[in-house]
Amino acid sequence: MNTLYKKYIPFKPVKLAQRKWPGNVTTQAPIWCSVDLRDGNQALVEPMNLEEKLTFFSALVIMGFKEIEIGFPAASQVEFDFTRALIERGLIPPDVTVQVLTQARDHLIRRTYEALEGCDRAIVHLYTNISAFFRQVVYRTDLEGVIHMAEKGARLMVELAKARPDGGAGIRFEFSPEAFSGSDPDHSVALCQRMLDAFEATPEKKLILNLPATVETASPNCFADQVEYFIDHLQGRDRAIISVHTHNDRGTGVADAEMAMLAGAQRVEGTLFGNGERTGNCDLVTVALNLYTQGVDPQLDFTHLSHMRALYERLTKMRVPERQPYVGDLVFTAFSGSHQDAIKKGFDYRREHDMPMWQMPYLIIDPQDLGRSYEPIIRINSQSGKGGAAYMLQSHFGYNLPKAMHADFGAAVQREADRLGKELTADQLLRLFVGEYCQSDSPYRLLSHDITERGAAGHSVVRFTGVIAYRHREYPLCGEGNGPIDAFFSAMQEAHIDGFTFRGYHEHAIGGGSDAKAVAYIELEYKGRNVFGVGIERNVSIASIKGVLSAINRALNLEEAQHGA
Repeated sequence: MNTLYKKYIPFKPVKLAQRKWPGNVTTQAPIWCSVDLRDGNQALVEPMNLEEKLTFFSALVIMGFKEIEIGFPAASQVEFDFTRALIERGLIPPDVTVQVLTQARDHLIRRTYEALEGCDRAIVHLYTNISAFFRQVVYRTDLEGVIHMAEKGARLMVELAKARPDGGAGIRFEFSPEAFSGSDPDHSVALCQRMLDAFEATPEKKLILNLPATVETASPNCFADQVEYFIDHLQGRDRAIISVHTHNDRGTGVADAEMAMLAGAQRVEGTLFGNGERTGNCDLVTVALNLYTQGVDPQLDFTHLSHMRALYERLTKMRVPERQPYVGDLVFTAFSGSHQDAIKKGFDYRREHDMPMWQMPYLIIDPQDLGRSYEPIIRINSQSGKGGAAYMLQSHFGYNLPKAMHADFGAAVQREADRLGKELTADQLLRLFVGEYCQSDSPYRLLSHDITERGAAGHSVVRFTGVIAYRHREYPLCGEGNGPIDAFFSAMQEAHIDGFTFRGYHEHAIGGGSDAKAVAYIELEYKGRNVFGVGIERNVSIASIKGVLSAINRALNLEEAQHGA
């Protein structure tokens, strides 16, 4: 028996007697801060170069981000040059604040301020790891030693800000107790309490206190408890903006952020599509669009999300998975027959009713709001049902199959998908439909026809005469009825092509103007089995006659194939 699991230390939750966050509801978007150009960029196999980062920055601005962490300028020349390029080229809009990161080391802090010379507005972000294990292994000091180190860095940052031409008016501060999620919450409170004073925070110029789930070590409800505990025990709460920065080690980075917002977080740091170290950061697109589906304005523009995804993949050389929420290729696609049927009925219902609010089976968001089309929603493979193929023919080509025909065509589609072993495209479906139902040439083929009508209105008789070919021999046809279909059907029976009972007829037009054609769907019964045929012609009477002939031919061909088998 495997006992390796015993080497792991269970997480000890915060004791929160009367937690409030489970009953809260998020009714407004948080302050968003994109860290794609720092946290996301440093996680790439091939980090972006300067021009690529400039392109990405511009895209983030267009999406509506007002706070963007652009890098760690003291860490490398590329990071420093990127910061300078944004400032010197005047690429930072007046309503956007850039953010830079630094450790609590004097020379790194001074280099960071050098990079910001000439920048009107910036957030300088200081971080220090608070976890006991990190203090023991890396810092080799106690909690007071870490606090002293952070205070020293904070005071230097304030001093350098005041030395700027604007006296520090354009500089805001952020502090992160790194590894907050894996640390004693009382230690985090003690450290951040001292940082409020070290950064000279006031209610008018608040300090951003950013609480990172640097490594996810527990379920998201535990993180929410930690955030609520921190807020409840922090004195001078009015001098702080509470921010969170969640990672995705357990696959719940989005849930961490959402529950932290319920617990009082006002600001969320993350990346587009969750890019970041290890298993990634909080996916800001998912969090924001989750709010959107609840009727909350996310304050970000996602109308060109597919374009942003393509740009992201080109610049980062990362790939967005097909099932990534909201943006993956297949997130709005149904292969399952039951899903397809429900979605088709949902679209039909919306066409028939005036529905101002979005309600649709299986689709919590309107794909068109994200710049996506409805065309790829239903796609066909061997798992698809009867309604999906019919929907594809209708949405792509205008063929509106009668309900009774859906199961028959669905079975034909499944056979073809099984034979090919892959998804069927819309064009393949059309070829299958025409080949399966438009069989007006064999074994019977109409060579000539004439339709005449006599009698008074409402009491007219239609006469059909023509010639039909059967296995290279020609036979005359003649029959009368109350319409062209009835007359042709009678003529076929007169020629001893019998055993067929007429069961149903539907027709509609496809195309428009001079290119318009009639489509006639015919349902016959033959030896206890219903069989369908389709005729397509400019003249509706001829389309109907071809539909009858196709149904007869199809019945006989199926019978011959079964006997041959």
